[in-house]
Amino acid sequence: MAATVRIQSDWNQVLRRNEGEAWLSCRSPGKPTLYGSLTCQGVGSDGIPEISASEGFVVNEITKKSILVSCPHENVSTKFLAPYTSFCRIHQKSILCIDISSGGGLGVSSSTDGTMKVWQAANGEIRRLLEGHVYDVNCCRFFPSGLVVLSGGMDAQLKIWSAEDASCVVTFKGHKGGILDTAIVDRGRNVISSSRDGTARLWDCGKSACLGVVADCGSPVNGIALCVADNTVNLGSPEKAPSEREIGTEGKILLLAREDKKLQGVGLQSRQPVFLFVGSDAFNCCTFLSSIYLLAGTQDGNLYQLDVRNTKAPVQIIHRSGAPVLCLLPYRDGFIASQGDGTCFIIQQDLDHVIDLTEADCDPVYKVATWEKQVYTCCRDGMVRRYQLSDI
Repeated sequence: MAATVRIQSDWNQVLRRNEGEAWLSCRSPGKPTLYGSLTCQGVGSDGIPEISASEGFVVNEITKKSILVSCPHENVSTKFLAPYTSFCRIHQKSILCIDISSGGGLGVSSSTDGTMKVWQAANGEIRRLLEGHVYDVNCCRFFPSGLVVLSGGMDAQLKIWSAEDASCVVTFKGHKGGILDTAIVDRGRNVISSSRDGTARLWDCGKSACLGVVADCGSPVNGIALCVADNTVNLGSPEKAPSEREIGTEGKILLLAREDKKLQGVGLQSRQPVFLFVGSDAFNCCTFLSSIYLLAGTQDGNLYQLDVRNTKAPVQIIHRSGAPVLCLLPYRDGFIASQGDGTCFIIQQDLDHVIDLTEADCDPVYKVATWEKQVYTCCRDGMVRRYQLSDI
């Protein structure tokens, strides 16, 4: 695994003060960690600081919100990006989940303060309070319309809400444990949930009924992802004819990130297993990068990239730290990952450096959401941070 460059979390504030100093480190497996620092030599009339780096590090470029640092000895470069803006008033405690509407205008988030809120994505102004779950709301997401929200909680209930008037229009009951993740099929006539009870279930929104158990794993299903399968993948055939209430389940594969160290692929319509991959620790999250490639993250910090056509051996394993991988999201031709040590980074095929989204100081970044060139993160410190990727 390549070397990893880290920086002091509040570097952007520190390096705006004359002679302000921020620490740096470069860690390479099996070698002593290289420590260094950046020092502010003054701030130019354009508001951009003059920065010098200690021995072993080079500052390649700097803007008002970003700094590109390389460690030539390890042949590694990282661009550190500070938030464009931060919202601290949406919730009082840790924020567990976040999503941004398809039009980019609204955000929804849930917190350990027991609330779920809809807010203006531009300024964090609260628009609606969605009340009805008992205990923590683990997951929340917008339907493609951007007007409706799907949520799942520790109360084992799955709910659908109007983002316009905060009414709860549907409640699904059937799980016997807290709901840990959700997925929406196509435009949203069917939805999927996964739970601590070890099952993933398919639901009909129109009749608020369970259409079936897609998978019963015997172990909590921490995360799920849905994709149209590549046509070379055998998804199996259903044992009985699907209900006419199943809309858009054909040809899709459901990915299950399981607590028992297994990553499983299941044909959504057939309910038949497609593959089973065993990892190094509990799988926390998963996503599809394309109809062929998928990515899943474990509790011990491994990111496994697999080819769905042959899952016997990973395409690659990325390991930046031993902290749990908490969220994975496709982004352009790469992906965004967040971890339990406060790191959140973007890896893209066409960039020869990693982009590190900074400021969360050792607090887990639980979830990431994107809209166009903006990235939103939610964190244990109760902050929503918005990063602007337009200059990258």
